Amino acid sequence: MSTRVNKVVSHVQAGMLLPQATAGAPMMGAIGSKNDDDVVVISALRTPITRSKKGGFKDTMPDDLLKATLEGVIKQSGIKHEVVGDVKVGNVQLDGAYAAPARMAQFRAGFPASVPLHTLNRQCSSGLQAIADVAMGIKGGMIDVGIGAGVESMTQGGSVGGGSMPPVNLNGLMANKLAKDCLVPMGMTAEIVAERWGVTRDMQDAMAVDSHTKALAAQANGNFKNEIVPVEIEVDGKTVVIDADDGPRKTTREGLAGLKTVFKKDGTVTAGTASQVSDGAAAVLLMRRSKAVELGVKPIGVFRGAKVVGVDPDVMGIGPAEAIPAVLDATGLTMADIDIFEINEAFAAQAVMCVQKLGVPAEKLNPSGGAIALGHPLGATGARQVATLLHGLHRTGKKTGIVSMCIGTGMGMAAVFEAEN
Repeated sequence: MSTRVNKVVSHVQAGMLLPQATAGAPMMGAIGSKNDDDVVVISALRTPITRSKKGGFKDTMPDDLLKATLEGVIKQSGIKHEVVGDVKVGNVQLDGAYAAPARMAQFRAGFPASVPLHTLNRQCSSGLQAIADVAMGIKGGMIDVGIGAGVESMTQGGSVGGGSMPPVNLNGLMANKLAKDCLVPMGMTAEIVAERWGVTRDMQDAMAVDSHTKALAAQANGNFKNEIVPVEIEVDGKTVVIDADDGPRKTTREGLAGLKTVFKKDGTVTAGTASQVSDGAAAVLLMRRSKAVELGVKPIGVFRGAKVVGVDPDVMGIGPAEAIPAVLDATGLTMADIDIFEINEAFAAQAVMCVQKLGVPAEKLNPSGGAIALGHPLGATGARQVATLLHGLHRTGKKTGIVSMCIGTGMGMAAVFEAEN
């Protein structure tokens, strides 16, 4: 096999067939550079995130949430629906890969039949994967404009983890350790990470308090105003507007210390140090820079590259600790070059491990709170993080950020974005 083939195979296995990065040649252009074929972000918006089964969207269908974000990015960009070359939607829990309902939501959002759509599922990274797939389509010349989105109604989606398991050869998977470890419950993988890397309960409680404290401060300061699309819903025959996340709440170390562990009798993980089960959607509109110039629209950011890596399934939470160095290497950046790290807090145990291993400065980590406070609508989270990151970079006058998350069955994903005025 030739060297070139080896390089391509490595990217296919990583799920990111992007232009091969070599030393001194970042995969999607260097930070600060402007090229006609850059993949730029024009709009990045999300719905509020609400608590599953008890929050503002408990009676709202997921297609209504997706519709709101698709309408939002088109309206904000000012482009015509038919200019969009493809729409890609991440979803995890809903039946049939959510293919038909997503297409229906697209039509309800005003898109003509000529604009195609497909759905995808890379579990917790699905929203980010949708964005990366659009970027690949633009970079590869298949499209000039695309939308990467994600949606999840965990209220409507059944049990946490996606409902019942599809048909599988149980005898076969039990004979293979890695396959068998894919059955380890997510909470138990967090307990394994905590034990193996010495993440104490106190460390986890501290991250949870920080997450809620930062999210509450962000709400009070209006930090989410520019990234949230208000959603109108009907309640008892009246129109109600949901325009704020309902997960963040006043949280103390003393209060968390009184919670029982959930997944292991003598463990460390509690409901207070796990991401909230949530409902929400997000969408990101991307295009080739030359197309943006042609249409007269101004970018708010640039997609600089993404990487997906594999890790052992029973410690799936360490994914960001492996994916972030991979994407930094591919984009020619260092940890010091990154101004904001949006790392999904699936569980405080795994997030603490990743932050400690990478040496992420506290002031750069999830400055507006993370999934412990805001919630984790599985298919939407990656796109939600991109919206939060880009608006956060603009609000603070910063330049470069990373979005990253762990992925069930043992993976991690990370992507680099640059803010642009």
